[in-house]
Amino acid sequence: MRALPTLVTFAVFVNSLCAQSLKKVATIDLPGPKGERFDYLTIDPEDRYLLSGHLGPGILYVIDLRTNKLIKAIPGVPGITGLEYVPGLKKVYTSNWGENKIGVVDLNRMQVVKRLPTGEKPNGSTYAEPFGKVYVSNTNAKQEAIVDVRKDAIVKTLSFDSETGTPQYDPVSRKVYINLRSVNQVAVVDPATDAVVGRYPVAGCEHNHGMALDPEGRRAFLLCGGNRTFTVFDLDGHKSVAHFPMPAGADVVKFDSGLKRAYAACSSGAIMVVQEDDPDHFRKIEDFPVQPKVHSLAVDPETHRVYAPEEEEEGKPVARMVVYEAVTTSGKGPR
Repeated sequence: MRALPTLVTFAVFVNSLCAQSLKKVATIDLPGPKGERFDYLTIDPEDRYLLSGHLGPGILYVIDLRTNKLIKAIPGVPGITGLEYVPGLKKVYTSNWGENKIGVVDLNRMQVVKRLPTGEKPNGSTYAEPFGKVYVSNTNAKQEAIVDVRKDAIVKTLSFDSETGTPQYDPVSRKVYINLRSVNQVAVVDPATDAVVGRYPVAGCEHNHGMALDPEGRRAFLLCGGNRTFTVFDLDGHKSVAHFPMPAGADVVKFDSGLKRAYAACSSGAIMVVQEDDPDHFRKIEDFPVQPKVHSLAVDPETHRVYAPEEEEEGKPVARMVVYEAVTTSGKGPR
């Protein structure tokens, strides 16, 4: 007798018929062990590469966005969580939780060239390009490590009274925003001096970990896992301006500045999609069903495609990248 479809299968099937925001267009099989966790991804816009961290086996994947082909699987990044690409220098800084070090990967040589000892559980990161600095949150150490990308050295470490979540650089204010997830606050750092110049409470938010910015609209998007709330935060007014219910397990959020959409990866089995109509008006489009344990995603600003790694399908282990096309309300992809 043919087995009945699982609830996840049915949800994905229904979504394929009436999707409002995303459409699956490709999968890319990856060579790492199946069934092991992935974490952050980012885009290298210069080479048109997708960079993806496979946390479990400690591998950095380099994928050609033009062909959806794997270019290289770079080993030697134990427990890789965050990763940050530095334009012009062809380098990637990896947060290696498994050894509490920040790895320096040379993309010309496709290998790890240096390791910088840092605090416990290096995680999310951001690049303040005008200042030549990468900021890495050492979550369990309650720190922010600051790396000079020309010296490949940690030049300062900031300490807080809270676990640190995802940081983001705002090119408009030229400041770095850091989630202080234990105290439900956002800290602001001036990269010119690396001094903390502000700390602001995030009303209606508990345990803010993931963060993405809309610099033009002066908004931040925070994933508040403690009360399962997606919070929109005013960067200039330093206050919450919108809240939406969110699926469990929200980890990483990305903003597509072209479509004005925020995508949040929720490991319970959804990508939450929020539309910014203008900086004062937001609406939740849907919780787009995906396989469980999808912790992260990346958005290609040129094509508006969304990339999300999967470690299982219907309970069976896999190791692959799924590619989604953005769908507009007209039912067609972006032009």
